[in-house]
Amino acid sequence: MDDRDDTADRRDETDGRDEPVVYRQTRYKAPDGAAEILLIRHGASEPAHPDRPFPLVDGQGDPELAQEGHAQAEQVGERLAEENLDAIYVTPLRRTSQTAAPLARRLGLEPRVEPGLREVYLGEWEGGLFRKMVAEGDPVAQRMFAQERWDVIPGAETNEAFAGRVDASLTRLAAAHTGGRIAVFTHGGVIAQALAAATGARPFAFLTPDNGSISSLVRLGDLSSIRGFNDVSHLDWSVAAPLT
Repeated sequence: MDDRDDTADRRDETDGRDEPVVYRQTRYKAPDGAAEILLIRHGASEPAHPDRPFPLVDGQGDPELAQEGHAQAEQVGERLAEENLDAIYVTPLRRTSQTAAPLARRLGLEPRVEPGLREVYLGEWEGGLFRKMVAEGDPVAQRMFAQERWDVIPGAETNEAFAGRVDASLTRLAAAHTGGRIAVFTHGGVIAQALAAATGARPFAFLTPDNGSISSLVRLGDLSSIRGFNDVSHLDWSVAAPLT
């Protein structure tokens, strides 16, 4: 977008009219037929315990929201309560449906499940082990971040497979809601993948958005543009300290 002063776009000719023709900067407007997709990361989930793995759903860890996560879900619901949403989507993992619940109640919408937007599969590190390995600086975790590849983890989903299913889901949802706006409650890895694909960035460039954050994509067919990333202005801790 051209950020020059509006006067730089003026033309002197009158084009047959009494006043000069001017071309002012305008606010962004999504292309006709595009869908706006709000990507909302689930609230904070319960901590992992070495002796108590998370239950699994189709092989993936499925923790519940922590108390903090439920509070974040309520704040997301309050933030989006006045928005005109056509649909709410969640994944098969319960932390997303639990986060979506306050907004769904406010809007009277029944969340729909979109399996393709579930979190990246972490192979042998599912069930909470991923958190332990990252926290302890495991060499495999360090290599994963250095190479920006999930499949450095034994048995984990490849970047290519993960990117393919996320893109397919977003394309399908955009086609189902042309000209509309939807809220998708999903996961940090999915949001990072969607935004990286939209910008051609490194795979982990947007890893990870905060719990309860809102990012925004405008999608037309298989083309996306980012309209917002990691908006946390509705969360209590995001209030900035006063300037001194």
